[in-house]
Amino acid sequence: MIGRALFGCHPRKARARRTAWLADLRVVAPALVALAAWGLVTGVAMVKSGLTQWQALGMSLLMFAGSAQLAALPLISSGAPVWVVLLTAAVVNLRFVIFSAGLYPYFRHLPLAKRIALGYVTGDVSFALSVSRWSVQPLPVTGSSERTWFYLGIASGTWVVWQVSSIAGIFLGGGIPAGWGLDFVAILALAALVLPMIVGAAALSGALVAAVVAVLAAGAPLKLGLVVAVTAGISAAIVVDIFVDRIGRTA
Repeated sequence: MIGRALFGCHPRKARARRTAWLADLRVVAPALVALAAWGLVTGVAMVKSGLTQWQALGMSLLMFAGSAQLAALPLISSGAPVWVVLLTAAVVNLRFVIFSAGLYPYFRHLPLAKRIALGYVTGDVSFALSVSRWSVQPLPVTGSSERTWFYLGIASGTWVVWQVSSIAGIFLGGGIPAGWGLDFVAILALAALVLPMIVGAAALSGALVAAVVAVLAAGAPLKLGLVVAVTAGISAAIVVDIFVDRIGRTA
């Protein structure tokens, strides 16, 4: 009965799904400390930028995209046009198009509504850990229920930790002294999450190009330097990936 209530299936299948779900929670556990620090800082940043606590709470629950939130907040606080805020958030989140393409072979058997739900809880950590694990395995022909629940273990763990830490930052942010240097903590947390994901020539090239362009375009009007840096980084990664693929084919 418990298995049916929690996982909506026969107890034997429920045990298999629960085992996969718990296994992925253990896989993602080491990254949750850095994610919690990043979420806390993002929550504080939202209220410090002028949003009300309820506006910040809505932003955290609806977006679930820390990098886009942090990119949009300075624009919101400076009174930038809405189209600039939306464009910046969209460009920063272009990587989710790549994530969706990478995850599609594993979840194409699911109904559209379930794929949309998985898309909402997808993040950098869940994508990187899952695909890096599955890339050495054969692609599923009809889909794998255990693989879906394995992915949910990572996604649900990151979602819960992010929301809890972000909400804590939202409602405690007003009492946190500026001298605590949480901005630096956010940088360290983000570096701890991102650096392990930079694997391969394409990813490394994209990261380096984006970093250089971000520094050079730091003084761009309307804070569009980030948009330019992300676009340049993605373009560089695509070019290098195509080049490496062609070399591999001719070798």
